Amino acid sequence: MSKGYYGILILITFSVILYIPSGSAQTVDGNPEKVSLLVDFTQKEGPMDPIWAWWGYDEPNYTYMKDGKKLLTEMADLSPVPVYVRAHSLLNTDEGSRTDLKWGSTNVYTEDENGKPVYDWTIVDKIIDTYVERGMKPFMEIGFMPKALSTKPEPYRHHWKPGAEYNDIYTGWAYPPNDYEKYAELVYRWVEHSVDRYGKEEVESWYWQLWNEPNIGYWQGTISEYIKLYDYAAHAVKRALPSARFGGPETTGPGWDKAADFLRTFLDHVLHGRNYVTGETGSPIDFISFHAKGNPQLVEGIVQMDMGQQLRDIDKGFEIVASYPQLRNLPIIIGESDPEGCAACSVADYPHNDYRNGTMYSSYTAASFARKYKLADHHKVNLLGAVTWGFEFENQPWFAGFRSMATNGINKPVFNVFRMFGMMHGDRVSVKSNTDSKLAYDFKEVRDNSVRKDEPDINGLAAKDVSSATIMVWNYHDKNTDAPASPIDVFIEGLPVDQVLLHHYRIDKEHSNSYQVWLEKGSPQNPSNEQIKELEETGQLQLLTSPRWLQTKDGKAVIRMNLPRQGVSLLKMDWSAVKM
Repeated sequence: MSKGYYGILILITFSVILYIPSGSAQTVDGNPEKVSLLVDFTQKEGPMDPIWAWWGYDEPNYTYMKDGKKLLTEMADLSPVPVYVRAHSLLNTDEGSRTDLKWGSTNVYTEDENGKPVYDWTIVDKIIDTYVERGMKPFMEIGFMPKALSTKPEPYRHHWKPGAEYNDIYTGWAYPPNDYEKYAELVYRWVEHSVDRYGKEEVESWYWQLWNEPNIGYWQGTISEYIKLYDYAAHAVKRALPSARFGGPETTGPGWDKAADFLRTFLDHVLHGRNYVTGETGSPIDFISFHAKGNPQLVEGIVQMDMGQQLRDIDKGFEIVASYPQLRNLPIIIGESDPEGCAACSVADYPHNDYRNGTMYSSYTAASFARKYKLADHHKVNLLGAVTWGFEFENQPWFAGFRSMATNGINKPVFNVFRMFGMMHGDRVSVKSNTDSKLAYDFKEVRDNSVRKDEPDINGLAAKDVSSATIMVWNYHDKNTDAPASPIDVFIEGLPVDQVLLHHYRIDKEHSNSYQVWLEKGSPQNPSNEQIKELEETGQLQLLTSPRWLQTKDGKAVIRMNLPRQGVSLLKMDWSAVKM
């Protein structure tokens, strides 16, 4: 519970108003206009599918390290469903002990002096075991190319550091195989080994996909060579486990014309192309995957996000999938869905990424995920998951500014948004803003123009199940400038009981914010045990006020609050102990 905040319950004739003071905003000249949100729990919009319960990262060997295991445990614990995890470099050749940025390896495949394959599953098992032990599921990326199979094996391993040319990472691991049959046999044996180790039913619950962003430098071959590799990999996976779920192509954002062309070419092939392995028409595909990224910039020394670009990528991808009648009902996984493209690019070298430690990342995440649901509804497509490409970086400076969920085992504010999502169950319901106001941003406005007006994007996402209801409210703007808190009235309709137990959770400067506490302590790079304990506590999701009973009248209530800029609130109402 936050200190210094107390709610006042006021009974009026038609509803109940709960006033929760926070911040310094007042509805007087020069301060923000009051925003009204109407939440109607009787108006269903669709299932509150846990599209957020997906994560990924470049460095697979962090998985079984101290802070990696801790964060994976927290990811698993916050979700009511199994969390899916995607990692690069699971087939790379190296001893597996390196912890360099954007690199990882397992040494799964080598060859003896006679060119005979040698398989060693030790390290990859260590990675997958870490997931399975926590009830998590691999979103298994078949990548990249083992050194013995690469058509250009030297130089094989890159030594990229932040600030270096990004294209330097594309070394021998990124090339097509010198023998497609050997590559397919590797894939077959990997799936077969997984079934032997984890069981058929478990592996049937995973998703398998080939490579990463094959339309750019991650694939140093042609589109035809990628499609050929896809056919070989798909055939190998299905040969080992016919019921396995396999798909692709994990291209970059379709808002870019060349990426859209690659995606269409790939989808045309899986429907109508000649299969490179069987000679028959088409290829197996159980889901479709592509990426979507925003594009922050530094404008006059201030970080300016571009949520619109990320949403346009998603919008175009959905449009392309929906244009194929045979494919439009397939699950879609946005294999990377983030504010920008390089998790390992630190703030020191890339100052436009100075949104990652504080609450701008958390408010962006809340607002953008809500619009992903809206875009899927708009195109009537089957959005299964959106992978947040943000994990943790072992043995790095505290709050170095990587795109991550935690630093040195301490959760960042953004991770608490996912804790909020983890409490949202049931059906999504209607949330309407005061649409006659210039403050209203609907999903099309954000998609087309991002959040660039003077006013912030203040809106909500709400859900209801049998015995609880939740409302997430954010105050977001693309420009990371200081602004007074905004007064918000949340009008609620459709509650099925006369009283509910209300928990109000908050992420802002003073709540659920380990970064702010770290700054206030002088940004220590060697914090004391006592400081680490406090950072650990403030990295958890915190209540704004003590839980309290909220009386309703005819299912109606009003909750008033002041929400700081880049803040997020979750209102959780529970009536499981109330007689209906």
